[in-house]
Formats: sequence, structure tokens, C-alpha cells
Amino acid sequence: MFATDRDLLVLEPSLVRDVGWAGQRQVKGSGDVSGTTLTMTSQDVGFELAEVGAGHIVVVGGVVYEVAAPIDNTSLTISRMRASPDGAVLPPSPVTGATVEVMSFRPQLAVVHGQVLRMLGIDPDAPEQAVSEASITNPRSLALFEALGALHLIFAAGAALAGEGSPAAFKAAMYRDRFGAERGRVAARIDTDGDGLADATRRPSVAQLFRS
Repeated sequence: MFATDRDLLVLEPSLVRDVGWAGQRQVKGSGDVSGTTLTMTSQDVGFELAEVGAGHIVVVGGVVYEVAAPIDNTSLTISRMRASPDGAVLPPSPVTGATVEVMSFRPQLAVVHGQVLRMLGIDPDAPEQAVSEASITNPRSLALFEALGALHLIFAAGAALAGEGSPAAFKAAMYRDRFGAERGRVAARIDTDGDGLADATRRPSVAQLFRS
């Protein structure tokens, strides 16, 4: 996928508090934070088994952090939210015996990821095609587009329960509109001949290929 859970949190810092139920809880337990390392003292599922890695979000004692890197089945490098996923890790507050939950909205991200690929003329279910997801040379340029679409799905689920006129309904409409606006701006650079260099540009829902 082009976007991660931390990309969603950048746009919606209160996402877990407001609609955390719409996500998937991957790990729950308790742990300690020292420096930039979260070490679990008890957990229902190991981090490796749950495929927890960079870009995930973890709630430690009610505070949301981003996962900077996995260490092993019981430890993660975590950080306060950074300006970019490549930024220096920002140490969280040290705690002992805190409640820990790893939350993810990957199901919603996966739905939108498939939609984005199809908008670009790439069928994710046809790996034999000449141009595939691996042909996109600027995947991070598509992260915002994908994140906006996922947030629309998440808040639309919240609006279905809260009703029309609710804050969730307002945000669902806002992210739908922002997704549409971003569709007119974003472009994917495509390597069509496998040499590692982009030689074409595709815009979502536009079939024409614009060669460099």
C-alpha cells in the first residue's frame, strides 16, 4: 500500500479516539517504554506474528505513537509523530506497566489501494500484466491520495451509526471531497520497460499515457 496508519493519524490526530472501533486491534497487552523502545511484558499476539512494522500506530497508556521500526516479537522502536516517516525518532515518555494496543486501519487502506491502482489502469488481480504496482516509481506521491480515500471510508462507517448531520458524516463528506480534489492533482510515474526509470505518467481515471 502507498499509505500507512501513521499517514492517517497525521491527517486525523484523534482518529483512534473518535472511530478506533472501525479499525483492527492487532496486539493488546502491557509494556514498558525506555528511550525509544517499547518492550512488552505481556501480550496476546507477538508483533512478528501480527506483522507489525514501520508505519503502524501503537497506543501506550492512552497516548498514540507511531512505530518507527520493528525489533523482535516483543519489542518495537516507537516515536512521537514525526513530520515525515524518514525523520529522526522522537522519544516518547517513559512508562512502566502501561496498557498497550496496536491498532490498524489496513482493511480500509487495502480497499482504497485497489481502487487507486484501478484508477491508474493497473489491475491488482492480474500480476501477469506488463505494467503492475511495482512499475510505479513514486509511490509516496500517492500516499496522501490513498489516505484521504481511507479516511472517507472510516468516517462513512461512523456516520452510518451516528446518523446524518453527525461529526462523522461531516468528516466523511469532507474527505470524499478532498479525495476527489487530490485525484485531479496527483500523478503516478510509470516504468513501462523495466529499466527502473519512469518513462510515462498516468493520472487517476485517465486512460491516456503521457510519455516523457
